[in-house]
Amino acid sequence: QPVEATDDAFWDQFWADTATSVQDVFALVPAAEIRAVREESPSNLATLCYKAVEKLVQGAESGCHTEKERQIVLNCCRLLTRILPYIFEDPDWRGFFWSTVPGAGRGGGDEDDENARPLAESLLLAVTDLLFCPDFTVQSHRRSTVDTAEDIHSIDSCEYIWEAGVGFAHSPQPNYIHDLNRTELLKLLLTCFSEAMYLPPSSDSSNTNPWVQFFCSTENRHALPLFTSLLNVVCAYDPVGYGIPYNHLLFSDYREPLVEEAAQVLIVTLDYDSSTSSSPTVDGTTTGTAMDDVDPPGPDNLFVNYLSRIHREEDFQFILKGVARLLSNPLVQTYLPNSAKKIQFHQELLVLFWKLCDFNKKFLFFVLKSSDVLDILVPILYFLNDARADQSRVGLMHIGVFILLLLSGERNFGVRLNKPYSVRVPMDIPVFTGTHADLLIIVFHKIITSGHQRLQPLFDCLLTIVVNVSPYLKSLSMVAANKLLHLLEAFSTTWFLFSAVQNHHLVFFLLEVFNNIIQYQFDGNSNLVYAVIRKRNVFHQLANLPTDSQSIQKGLQRKKKTPEPISRTNSQDGVSMEGSRPAAPAEPGTLKTSLVATPGIDKLTEKSQVSEDGTMRSLEPEASQLSPEGNPPASLSDGEPWSGEGSHSRRDRRRLSSASSSGQWTPTPDWVMSWKSKLPLQTIMRLLQVLVPQVEKICIDKGLTDESEILKFLQHGTLVGLLPVPHPILIRKYQANSGTAMWFRTYMWGVIYLRNVDPPIWYDTDVKLFEIQRV
Repeated sequence: QPVEATDDAFWDQFWADTATSVQDVFALVPAAEIRAVREESPSNLATLCYKAVEKLVQGAESGCHTEKERQIVLNCCRLLTRILPYIFEDPDWRGFFWSTVPGAGRGGGDEDDENARPLAESLLLAVTDLLFCPDFTVQSHRRSTVDTAEDIHSIDSCEYIWEAGVGFAHSPQPNYIHDLNRTELLKLLLTCFSEAMYLPPSSDSSNTNPWVQFFCSTENRHALPLFTSLLNVVCAYDPVGYGIPYNHLLFSDYREPLVEEAAQVLIVTLDYDSSTSSSPTVDGTTTGTAMDDVDPPGPDNLFVNYLSRIHREEDFQFILKGVARLLSNPLVQTYLPNSAKKIQFHQELLVLFWKLCDFNKKFLFFVLKSSDVLDILVPILYFLNDARADQSRVGLMHIGVFILLLLSGERNFGVRLNKPYSVRVPMDIPVFTGTHADLLIIVFHKIITSGHQRLQPLFDCLLTIVVNVSPYLKSLSMVAANKLLHLLEAFSTTWFLFSAVQNHHLVFFLLEVFNNIIQYQFDGNSNLVYAVIRKRNVFHQLANLPTDSQSIQKGLQRKKKTPEPISRTNSQDGVSMEGSRPAAPAEPGTLKTSLVATPGIDKLTEKSQVSEDGTMRSLEPEASQLSPEGNPPASLSDGEPWSGEGSHSRRDRRRLSSASSSGQWTPTPDWVMSWKSKLPLQTIMRLLQVLVPQVEKICIDKGLTDESEILKFLQHGTLVGLLPVPHPILIRKYQANSGTAMWFRTYMWGVIYLRNVDPPIWYDTDVKLFEIQRV
C-alpha cells in the first residue's frame, strides 16, 4: 500500500544505515523486488526516487560537513544506481525523471511548481556539485577548522580540478577517501546516462541522450572543471606506480577504479555524431582559428566543444603520453611474473583516442608530427593480433582497425612507418628484421589468414590502410613482401574471385599497393620486386583469367574441395617470436554484446588525390571513373554498388561466400569481364617484361641459385623511363558518417555493460541497444 511521502521515519531507513557498500545495496535490493514495486505500488517507487534525489540535493546544498550527511549521500547514490536501470527498462517509466514532482517546489510554499526542475536535472546538478564538495570529494582549501566551512555555492570549482594536466598545473595530494567518493558519484552518473542502452539502435542520430545533453550544457556550472578533471585523471594515471614490483598486491589502488569510471563517463559524454555537425573542412583545417568569434558556434555539447578546442602543444603532449603509457601497459613485459599491474580498460582508451582524433584535427596532426604515433600503433597491433581468434573481441578488432584507417589517411603516418622496429613485444608472429611497416603488414596478414570468420568484413579496411601507406614505404623486408604476395595468391584463386560479388576488390587493393611501391618507391624495395618476379605466374593468371561460363562453374566447383577461406600452406611462417602465446579463441561461455553492422568501405572513406606538392584534394565521385590505372570505379558498370546493397545483405553474402548454396547471386561472364578489363596490371607486366629476362640471364651466366646476387642486381637496377607514367596517388580518407557513429554507440555501451560486473549495474535488465550473447 502507498506510503505517505511525509512519513520520514519510513523513508529514512533506506539511507540511514551506516556501514554499507554499493555491493551490499545490490544484495539487499533484489531485481525482483524493484520490478514488483514498479508494477504493484508505483507511487512508492516514485516517492523513493524523489526522496533519494531530495537527499542528494540537500547534501549538495549543505556541503556534507558531517560524517552522517556524507553517509546518507553515498547511500542515496548507491540506491539510485541500483534502481535507475529498472526505471529505464520500462517505457512507461522512462519519462518519470523528466517530470516535475508536484508540490516539490524546493523553497517550500513561496516557489511555484512552474519553476520546479525536472527530477533528472535536480539529480544531475546535485551530483556535479557533490563532485566538487570540499572534504568530501576534493581537498578543502581552508587552512583552519575555525573558519566557517566553505560555502559550496560560492566556491570556484576550477580551483578544485582533481589532477594536474590540461589547463591545471597543481596536482592535489592524493586522498583515497575522496577517490572512493568520486567513484561512487561517477557510477551514478554513468547509470543516469545509460538510458541509451534501453533504446534499440537507430540510424537517426537526432535522438540525443537527454541526460548527457543536460549534463554537458551550460546549465552545468561545473562542466569545464569536470571535463578537465576526468581527462586529467585518466591521462595522468600511471598504473605501475613507483616501479616497485608487486606493489599492486600490497596496496589497494584506489585510483584505478576512479580512472576506469572517469574514462567511461568521458567517452559517454563525447558520444556525438560529428557527421551531422559543421565539421572541419575537406583539408582537415577547421574554418577560422581555434577560438575565433567567426567560428560557427561549436556543438551544444560542452564536453565535445572543450575537447575540440584544446590546442596547446604541452596539453597534446600530456594527453598523448598518458594514452600511450596506458595502452602499452598490457604489453609491459617483466621478468617477474605478474609483478606489474595490468589495466583492463584499454577499450575505453581506444574510444577516447578515437574521439580525440575525430573531434580535434589539431590533435591528430600533433600525433602524426613525431614518431610518438608509433607508441599508439604498436599496442593497437598487439591487441589486433592477440584478439584475432577470439569471437568475443570482435569490437576491439574493429576499433583498432578504424583508428588505423583514420591515421592512414594522413601522409605523415605512412612516412613514420619507415622507422625501424626494435622493441620486442612478444607477439605470435614470425620473427623479422625491419620497420613498423613490416610489423603492420605481418600482423594484417596474420589476421586475414588465421583470424575467425567474422573478421571478413574488415578485410577491405585492412587492405585500404595498406594502400594508403604504400606510396611512402621505403623498404619492405622479405618477410613482409612475401606476406603481401601470399595474400594476392589467396585472393586471386578463381573460386575466391567468383564466389562473392565483392571479393575481387581485394585483388584491386593489392595491385594498387604493388603499383604504388613500384612507381614511387622502387629504389629501396628490391625485396618486393624480387618477390613479384618469383610469383610472376600469379599476375599472368590474373591477366588470363577465364571469363566463359564453363570456366566460372569449374572455378566454383574447385571451391567445394577447399572450404578453407585462405590456404595457410605455402606461407612460410617460420618461428614465432620468443615468449609469445598463440592467439586463443574465447573461453566457451564468455559473454559478449552484439554490434551493429559497419558501413562498407565506400561509405567509410572518400577518395582524395595527392598532388605533386603533397597536398590532398578530395575527388568528386565521378572523377574516379577516369582513374588512369583502372582503379575500380565508384560503382561497377552493371550498377552494383561497391560493397553490396547496404551493409546487411553484404554481411550475409560474405557469410555465404563459403557455402555455394548462395542462391541469390551467380557470377556471369559479363560481370567478370566488367572488372577484369579494369585490373591495373600494366605497371607490373612492364616490370616483369624488363626484369625477368635480365634475372634469368644472370642465373644462367653465373649458374646462380643464390638470392643475394639477384637482390644486389635488383638494388642497382632502375626502371626509369621504362614504366608507364606514374598514376596519381589515391588516398581513401575516413569520413564521419552516422553509420559509424551508431556503431561506436553500441560498441561503447557494450564494453561498459560487460566491464561493470561488481556491482553488476545492468545485468539481467531488458537492454535493447545490443544483445548479450555467449560465445
